[in-house]
Amino acid sequence: MFPVEDFSTSKGWWSLDAIVARPGFSRWLVPPAAMAVHLCIGQVYGFSVFNQPLTRLVGISSSKPGVDWTLPDVGWIYSIALMMLGLSAATFGKWVDRRGPRCAMLASAACFCGGLVVAALGVHLHLLWLVFLGYGVIGGIGLGLGYIAPVSTLMKWFPDRPGLATGLAIMGFGGGALVGAPLGQELIARFRTPTSVGVTEALLAMAVIYGCFMTFGGVTVRVPASGWRPEGWEPRTGSATGPVVAVGVDRAWKTGAFWLLWAVLALNVTAGIGILGQASVMCQDMLGVDATVGAGFAGLLSIFNMGGRFVWSSLSDRTGRRAIYGVYFLLGALLYALLPWTPALGGKRLFVGVAAVIISMYGGGFATIPAYLRDIFGTHQVGAIHGRLITAWSLAALLGPQLVNYMSEARKKAGVAPADAYGPTLYLMAGLLVVGCVCNLLVRPLDPKRFEVQRA
Repeated sequence: MFPVEDFSTSKGWWSLDAIVARPGFSRWLVPPAAMAVHLCIGQVYGFSVFNQPLTRLVGISSSKPGVDWTLPDVGWIYSIALMMLGLSAATFGKWVDRRGPRCAMLASAACFCGGLVVAALGVHLHLLWLVFLGYGVIGGIGLGLGYIAPVSTLMKWFPDRPGLATGLAIMGFGGGALVGAPLGQELIARFRTPTSVGVTEALLAMAVIYGCFMTFGGVTVRVPASGWRPEGWEPRTGSATGPVVAVGVDRAWKTGAFWLLWAVLALNVTAGIGILGQASVMCQDMLGVDATVGAGFAGLLSIFNMGGRFVWSSLSDRTGRRAIYGVYFLLGALLYALLPWTPALGGKRLFVGVAAVIISMYGGGFATIPAYLRDIFGTHQVGAIHGRLITAWSLAALLGPQLVNYMSEARKKAGVAPADAYGPTLYLMAGLLVVGCVCNLLVRPLDPKRFEVQRA
């Protein structure tokens, strides 16, 4: 099915030249390679199923005060991983464009799965800093490399539908919890004993499983030959969907448009990432359900996170990126303000439905932003530009989960019922989305009179 490269070439199996597709190669074979990596690294969205067991490593059946880690302590694992995702994507963006997706995806597999192993050692030794280093830092570098590697590749394969392309590239990451949350819950349950909560063994098993799938993605990915275009397609220069300029990353990140888009992404992500980071615990607190149902809720949100990335970004090919972001912000702000009231107004179904729509737009924002960048800066170095832009994700990864963690914990300690502990945080998130809407309205195309640009 896939062409076989000449491994004896002087440029080597790792080189970009080694993965140029031969004539007749179907571009629809590339999305599965991207999905294989993104579904694995998207496990970070299902990490909340580990939170409660990690606070009971010593106490086993319940947390032992003064010895076991607290929930806010554990929450930093998730935040550090996502912070490193943005920083590593910005740092290695040019390298990924230069070396190609195969090298980047295999490096991602080594870092992410190696990070799981180091984290497992940290859990076994009860050293939180080692878990931070393993899952947070090393694994986070793997997240960044694996996240950006397929994006520019798929946009080159699908220049006729950039929104669809970015949706295909990124939807797997949003669906990671669909696999990771139930898998993590099952592995923890399988390895749990009277003297162990099963987290160490679960992390090691996931390292092996994910390593296999990510290697498959790296080995099978291909890039189009220079000058390749889909049959019958011609770029519509100057249109809303056709690239007009090709701006390098070193110039792009100095423009006002870049920083407005940076703010757009940061505000959209801050609002959604807190819910995802504490999805299982929030569901248990607000609806009074057990951990199994909480894990199921995290998995359900993953479906909408993944589906939203494909549906909303594909829709943006018709409506334009600014219009679709307007929907994310305005409808999102309304739904965030409504969420604290849903258990009383409509019970569990309304709560789940509102949360699902919110997370679908959160995922859609991630999938739409690369196409937004392409519309403004062209495809020349869009992978590297995207890498720098998602440093916004790093900031959001610190703000969103910690706002939910610390504000909800403070209210619980003050005597507020768990079901009512999240209201002020959710109202704050709604306000952030309103600010994001203003930033989105201010985004304008580059003015050729002010910027030296090249025609794509």
